[in-house]
Amino acid sequence: MSFGRIAFLIIGVFGVLGSLHYYAWTRLVRDAQVPTPWSYLATGVLVLLFVMLASALPASYFLPRRISTPLTWGAFIWLGFAFFVIVLVAASDLAQLAATLTRKALDSAPVDAERRLLVSRIAAAVVALGAVALGITGLFEGLHSVRVKRIRVSLRRIRPSRVGYRIVQITDVHVGPTIGRAFIEEIVAKTNALEPDMVVITGDLIDGSVEHLADAVAPLASLRAKDGVFFVTGNHEYYFGVDEWIAHLTTLGIRVLRNERVSIGGADGFDLAGVDDWSAGRFGNGHGANLSRALAGRDRGRVLILLAHQPRQIYEAAHADVDLQLSGHTHGGQLFPFNYLVKLQQPYVRGFHMHEGTGIYVSNGTGYWGPPMRVGAPAEITHIELRMS
Repeated sequence: MSFGRIAFLIIGVFGVLGSLHYYAWTRLVRDAQVPTPWSYLATGVLVLLFVMLASALPASYFLPRRISTPLTWGAFIWLGFAFFVIVLVAASDLAQLAATLTRKALDSAPVDAERRLLVSRIAAAVVALGAVALGITGLFEGLHSVRVKRIRVSLRRIRPSRVGYRIVQITDVHVGPTIGRAFIEEIVAKTNALEPDMVVITGDLIDGSVEHLADAVAPLASLRAKDGVFFVTGNHEYYFGVDEWIAHLTTLGIRVLRNERVSIGGADGFDLAGVDDWSAGRFGNGHGANLSRALAGRDRGRVLILLAHQPRQIYEAAHADVDLQLSGHTHGGQLFPFNYLVKLQQPYVRGFHMHEGTGIYVSNGTGYWGPPMRVGAPAEITHIELRMS
């Protein structure tokens, strides 16, 4: 990522984070009329948390990992708690607005200042306690050992010899400031224990450069699968030197599919295709999803499985008569109720769905992005067994 883009991103992040912290302060401190000296303490803590959070992003780019990692851990943990604070404050505001409109509609007497203050203090207490409870729950789930999720997918064109074929999907690991080598070693061990026929990694593996993260991803070279390990790019690979990452993953024995198709198992097998991330065309240098190129000359009598990072690539996949698309990107929402916002951008957020005759499975993701938290969307290593419909 260029210095100009980094600077623009940092400025934007400062503005958004500052506005959200100010919003939280107005509701939790100012409107609740927290008495001194507690109001000064609360204000100071919020300012310090904002500075820590805002400085974590540039620190992760410009400082050595051993220095930036402790700061990033603290910042991302606060980011998770702050998310719940903002969500609960907004919910409280909406509830109070609804109550005000109801009173006006019923022509009721306005609430006196004393009662209004009591309501503000109760709301602030509920928001604070709720955010703490949700944040602790999210930390417990986010730092929990990743579970294996087993699903069976029926395909109408599958050959009898391929019934029971096992694909293990890893996606959205986001190796970076708070996820490192130990996590990858755990994922590799659990994946190999499943004895997969194939391993697929559907993008957003990293959040950093090859220079900074080569050692952290090195255990991926130990992945074992009868028919190989395959990878397609996610949007985050394009933020950190996608060509360097493609070259590096190849040295680890991982086959990167870039708008191409390979035959698995010969004449009695199936086809596996992979496309660049949906957003890759914006980055130039020959990148960009091109399903037509990947499927050129295909035998429509063979099962076709597509690796595509973003679920919204299902529209083109269904039109092309793909049997199954494997995707990630959404993290299943990661932090409830963020899944409802994800739904505005993606047709599917998690799980298996049928879309105009094409199956799609959207993984919750194997790691996490940002806060080391998950609420309502546990991380997964997905074990997919192919069946005959």
